[in-house]
Amino acid sequence: MNRRHLFQAGAALGSALAIPAAAQTGAAEAGRIRYRMVQVDGLDIFYREAGPADAPALLLLHGYPTSSHMFRDLIPRLAHRWRVVAPDLPGFGFSAAPDRADFAYSFDRLAQAIEGFTGAAGLPRYALYVFDYGAPVGWRLATAHPERVTAIITQNGNAYEEGLLEAWAPIRAYWSAPDDAAKREALRPFTRLDATVWQYTHGVPDPALVSPDGWTHDQARLDRPGNAEIQLDLFRDYAKNVALYPAWQAAFRRHRWPTLVAWGRNDPFFGPAGAEAFRRDLPVEGLHLLDTGHFALETHAAEIAGLIDPFLAKHATR
Repeated sequence: MNRRHLFQAGAALGSALAIPAAAQTGAAEAGRIRYRMVQVDGLDIFYREAGPADAPALLLLHGYPTSSHMFRDLIPRLAHRWRVVAPDLPGFGFSAAPDRADFAYSFDRLAQAIEGFTGAAGLPRYALYVFDYGAPVGWRLATAHPERVTAIITQNGNAYEEGLLEAWAPIRAYWSAPDDAAKREALRPFTRLDATVWQYTHGVPDPALVSPDGWTHDQARLDRPGNAEIQLDLFRDYAKNVALYPAWQAAFRRHRWPTLVAWGRNDPFFGPAGAEAFRRDLPVEGLHLLDTGHFALETHAAEIAGLIDPFLAKHATR
């Protein structure tokens, strides 16, 4: 037996002594991520899933310009006791990206697809984890079917005007003149690699902690023919989300979902004031401003998982 095999055998023996073999097997199996595809209204929706099939569910909703790939480090940390499900929105990740002539890219339409997905994936009740674009999708799900939502975790998932920072200025300019081709073109650089890297690294005290895996995966999907136009359509449609903020805040006050806020405080798009604002309308049981940027899971997945686990233990039900 060579040294490498001796090392592996020793490591395995040490682990076996610390944890019963059956428990090791069960934990390992629960932590396995499965990669699936389901059809919703003729669209292929890709998703990642882990955890016991009969456990309370956590629905993870990603943002721009990423996909369920952003949850790759979080899912295994929660799958020991929760059914964790993370779909890719239409036009993102490995889900279908139909031509704009055949599919109207709006947040209403994305939410409709994800509502259909929850039925196809067997999620009658779930806690919501929302981030960036996942927030307006999730708020639509919650207000349409409040009885399905057991709790809310918002990680840089905004619902308040004060959360929108100066980085939104060029997008707001487009909202003010949505038929202005020049204002639309001014946003095209947001779909390019340097902007994607910037979103991942801005506000991170040590950028060396941010793996290039995330932005490389995202950019490969952004660079598909026609995808930039899809993203520009969604930039324009985001104005409708801001207009709905008062209605969503009223729903928060009416339904009082238990809420956990875990926020990258150096996010250039959604500032800490947006995180604090949830306290006005929801029973926030923890508000954590983490020293990182927009993609907080890139640097703080373990910390965020450590916050989520006891929170769900109190509130997540089947």
